[in-house]
Amino acid sequence: MNLIKAFTALGTCLAALLSGTFGLFAQSVVSAAGDPVITHKFIVKTSMGEILLGLYGKDAPKTTENFKMLATAGYYDSILVHRVAPDFVIQAGDPQTRDTALRSRWGRGGKSAWGGKFEDELNPETPSYRSGYQEGTLAMANSGPNTNGSQFFICLEDTDLPKKYTIFGRVLSGMKNVHTIGETELLPNTSIPANPVIIYSIRETVEPSADSGK
Repeated sequence: MNLIKAFTALGTCLAALLSGTFGLFAQSVVSAAGDPVITHKFIVKTSMGEILLGLYGKDAPKTTENFKMLATAGYYDSILVHRVAPDFVIQAGDPQTRDTALRSRWGRGGKSAWGGKFEDELNPETPSYRSGYQEGTLAMANSGPNTNGSQFFICLEDTDLPKKYTIFGRVLSGMKNVHTIGETELLPNTSIPANPVIIYSIRETVEPSADSGK
């Protein structure tokens, strides 16, 4: 009887050990498979260096297509980073920033590739939604539900923003340049850089640029 009990106890221990081992393995597989899929890469050339973006075409297909169409058409060429919130975000995408006479309206302009606004892509089942607004996250700026146009922001740090802004990519390289922009001097009592931060162009690319800082 003692021998039977000993074998039973041994079997229970082995089962628990194997269960834990395979459980950890399964968790690692899920974690690896749970990362957002990068479907497009874009180089953002700015007056403070280059930034390589990876876009999540599976998680946010319409938002990705909007960004791609606008960038390819030159919509973002020669616009400014119009908002810097230190330790929070940098924001761009407003074509009105080409005109200093419209400074009081910066941050209110822009439209989608189809004209007007388009709906949010906020699916709790997607990896990007679950990951939230981490450092380097690329997301759409809006003025309320389903008001996406051309403006976007990049997170300077991990934030606890409410999940109301479509996440459609992240910085792959050049985060050092993003932080440089985030540390720029601002005009008094504003979030506008004192020295204009120019986005020369945004273009799709296959390979990372050699000039992109880490």
